[in-house]
Amino acid sequence: MTDQTYPTVRLTPKADARAVRHGFPWVYANELVTDRRTRGLTGGTLAQLEDSNRVPMGVVAVNPASKIICRMLDRDPEAQIDQSWFAARLTAALAHRARLYDAPFYRLVHAESDGLPGVIIDRFGDLAVVQPNAAWADALIDPLVAALQEVTGVTTVVLNGTGRARSLEGLADITRIAAGDAPTSAIQVPMNGATYMADVMGGQKTGLFYDQRPNHAFAASLAKGARVLDVFSHVGGFGLACLANGAASVLAVDGSAPALELAQAGAQASGVADRFATRRGDAFDVLTALAEEGETFDIIICDPPAFAPNRKALDAGLRAYERVARLAAPLVAEGGYLGVCSCSHAADLTKFRNASARGIGRGGRRGQIVHTGFAGPDHPLMPHLAESGYLKAVFFRL
Repeated sequence: MTDQTYPTVRLTPKADARAVRHGFPWVYANELVTDRRTRGLTGGTLAQLEDSNRVPMGVVAVNPASKIICRMLDRDPEAQIDQSWFAARLTAALAHRARLYDAPFYRLVHAESDGLPGVIIDRFGDLAVVQPNAAWADALIDPLVAALQEVTGVTTVVLNGTGRARSLEGLADITRIAAGDAPTSAIQVPMNGATYMADVMGGQKTGLFYDQRPNHAFAASLAKGARVLDVFSHVGGFGLACLANGAASVLAVDGSAPALELAQAGAQASGVADRFATRRGDAFDVLTALAEEGETFDIIICDPPAFAPNRKALDAGLRAYERVARLAAPLVAEGGYLGVCSCSHAADLTKFRNASARGIGRGGRRGQIVHTGFAGPDHPLMPHLAESGYLKAVFFRL
């Protein structure tokens, strides 16, 4: 006997049941028998998935409002999705991060890759930010938060559910405190020898981008004595790491005044404010203006938002990446470095690298690729899900 009894949902005969059996975590709407009963399920309902021969395949979360109508939660068709189930997943995720980092600042849960589909959890010491980007996580937020506190000992849990992922699930934006007290100021985060400021209540995503940590470190390894330009700098990710490793100066460029204020505060906290400057404006306009001013830099890093968030936007996105490289390349001193990044999973590494190289050529320069980087190991890849490997960073020596 089980505590939970699940409704059943069934794959169509044409659905690729083998892919699901071998680990693919999603079922698309056109692969499920969607009769009136299935369409009537509330978003976030747990169900038992069967193949077209009615053989049980596991417990899924169903959302008839999403193109991803089912997300696999557990291959055991009788699994109980409760606080102890969450605790087991979180314990496994924590064990990996505890081996990687000596301080509790990291991505704790990377959605499907950590067995919690659509759920992102970033940890900031005794505070955690949860992004419940799937309907089932909204529905089960209480046992998830209780398990998170039980396993990690965090005292404050912030729910920051905003952005495109939730809208694709038919969910409204939410930002609220699920446990503990709201922080009254930005949180100091030690990383790569610098101190960053994370606004976990009002900043982008969870307030800080942990995924770039190894790419920040690579840029910093080049930075001793260098003049650095950090474009789309957010809270100073690349620039502060470079200053911590001896860069002569950093100019951080971003369109967001609050982000630049946090970057400035991070420079202050890191003791490098005398070598740090900011310039607010559209990145393309600032790059054009710097060229007109005759400026050059030893290292330029461009880390833009996702120009190609989906396949429809791919061509326009690749043109935007090319344009970034074309405008940045002439500003790089001879023998200097240009690092370009993409967080668009629709633009694979080859397409992104080619667009960047084309831009460098059109900017009148030639380059050699010296490093290709990805997200850090606290952002594990799910081998069956290309979308989990979204981040690319390519460094050219010009």
